Amino acid sequence: MIIFGASGDLTKRKLIPSLYNLAVANLLCQKFAIVGFAVDAMTTEVFRQQLTEDMKNFAETPIEPKIWDWFLERIYYIQGDFQDAGAFERLKQQLDHVDHEHGTEGNRLHYLAVAPRFFGEIVNQLGKASMVIQENGQWSRVVIEKPFGHDLESAQKLNRDIKQVLSEDQIFRIDHYLGKETVQNIMVFRFGNSVFEPIWNRHFIDHVQITAAETVGVEHRGGYYDTAGALRDMVPNHLFQLLSLTAMEPPVSFDADAVRQEQADVLHAIQPTSPEDVLRKMVRGQYGAGTTEEGPAVAYRAEPGVAPDSNTETFAALKLSIDNWRWAGVPFYLRTGKRMAQRVTEIAIQFCRPPFVLFRNTPIKNLDPNRLVIQIQPEEGITLGFSAKLPGPVMNTGLVKMDFDYARDFGKTYSSGYERLLYDCMTGDATLSQRADMVEAGWAVIQPVLDVWKALPERNFPNYASGSWGPAAAAELMSRDGREWRTADPS
Repeated sequence: MIIFGASGDLTKRKLIPSLYNLAVANLLCQKFAIVGFAVDAMTTEVFRQQLTEDMKNFAETPIEPKIWDWFLERIYYIQGDFQDAGAFERLKQQLDHVDHEHGTEGNRLHYLAVAPRFFGEIVNQLGKASMVIQENGQWSRVVIEKPFGHDLESAQKLNRDIKQVLSEDQIFRIDHYLGKETVQNIMVFRFGNSVFEPIWNRHFIDHVQITAAETVGVEHRGGYYDTAGALRDMVPNHLFQLLSLTAMEPPVSFDADAVRQEQADVLHAIQPTSPEDVLRKMVRGQYGAGTTEEGPAVAYRAEPGVAPDSNTETFAALKLSIDNWRWAGVPFYLRTGKRMAQRVTEIAIQFCRPPFVLFRNTPIKNLDPNRLVIQIQPEEGITLGFSAKLPGPVMNTGLVKMDFDYARDFGKTYSSGYERLLYDCMTGDATLSQRADMVEAGWAVIQPVLDVWKALPERNFPNYASGSWGPAAAAELMSRDGREWRTADPS
């Protein structure tokens, strides 16, 4: 495994701990090695020492010395610039040495843990150095994490550029959200339980809410975030992945192409957005000063690296429609934001409200609809709410829950989510990675939103306080339809 950008945060916080966890689980081949590649000047020995120190801070469980020693002696480092062809030749020579030392047989997993502007350049250099050729049973794959482009045009160009060097089956466009157990469980929940799939359609479901809320601000990412914003940063990747898994038709198998084809069909079926739709169905926000769970918080425009008059949104809410037989007339509400009241990522399926006729002459004033909530973070689990009669001689109902919690029911596991993604990339399973058409379909949906928001700058920023649930316009988006956002349970 070659890690480009090996001296960066992603490597020490996620990749190395996840690879170590795979080693602990005995899921790493004995013929495995890592070569780090970055611009920082250091030797292999210094790189190993640095990773050893980093693991003390980022490992979720105590380090087992024997496993870490085995792991460490398989790590190497090459210093070089991503635009330097000579550096790639040195890398190639190092890989030949690693093949000889550890028997890795010429198989390569190139992980681009770098800024998006380097994706095309690195792939181009790999092609020039003949480092991604697949022959004589050897394989070579490239892992690219989001963001894949910053709009539709750039995503299309990046796809064209890398496909001049790589075939589609060599490209793994991953999203770390998909490494979470509950996300992977969506398909099992839907298609492995006969009780749910028959009611998973417009006849029984009133609407769907997908929320990804964070209590933190932009932290040290102000410079990047001010050029991206909440819409680009979260919607075409994270939220659309959750939407497509929720709304997809049953695939003919769990084969990667079968699953991804159904996801792609959902994205292509999202109703095109007109400029008028953007004004009526899309909401943007930017946080001001306020108080969060961590204490007082400054406004977005006062964050390091952010322009004092920035018009970048830190909150986005969208109402989308899927034009197919299953979902016609069922709105999908998506929202994401920073400095929100609570850190939560969830999918809430609200079923249609039952008729009130039977209870008309009883003390029951209204009937709560059934709601199924798939919780992705911070806790992972699934909750189904339903009505039950309260004890006593008078007919009254209360809302009760059936609750599944991953940690409680299956035991606590220490995983960053990258373990499954990395393992799939190594074994060639592309189920959890996006195809080129999926990426472009996602950008095609939000491109009209980007265009309108760019043409009509928001004049009322900041428009929500840190520690709140977002701007008032987001609540109005729902109230116009006679609905309201779900407020996540404090527990």
